[in-house]
Amino acid sequence: MFDIAPSELLLVVIVAIVVIGPKDLPLALRTAGRWIGKVRRVSNHFRAGIETMIREAEMEELEKKWREQNAAIMAANPTPDPAAGQTVEAAADQNIVKDHAVDPLIAAHAPTDPVPALTGGQDGLSGGQDGLKPVEGTLSGPETGGAETR
Repeated sequence: MFDIAPSELLLVVIVAIVVIGPKDLPLALRTAGRWIGKVRRVSNHFRAGIETMIREAEMEELEKKWREQNAAIMAANPTPDPAAGQTVEAAADQNIVKDHAVDPLIAAHAPTDPVPALTGGQDGLSGGQDGLKPVEGTLSGPETGGAETR
């Protein structure tokens, strides 16, 4: 950028020593270095901001192009209905909720007590302060003293 020959640089150094003096020259060079550093930081920050704005503009253009291409592809190739061609029996089979009861042999070796099964009344629940009541033949809570009712 700047084409400074070694002889020109030597001339600048000699003039600086004569004008500033050898005593204040280090302080002057340090101050000049700080100013040059600040100018570089500001210019780099400005350059990065401009590059970011350009990159964002390019990304917006690409996203718009991709959306248009995606819409064209989706219009040309519509996705089929996943339930199309499925029989009523096959569709009903997917809605069955399976009972996940615990095997009694496994439950006998469980590290914790099983949770008592609950019976329900009107809302599926009845009895007790909280609306829950243990089923006969299961472990019960504090109202029976925690004893088994089997």
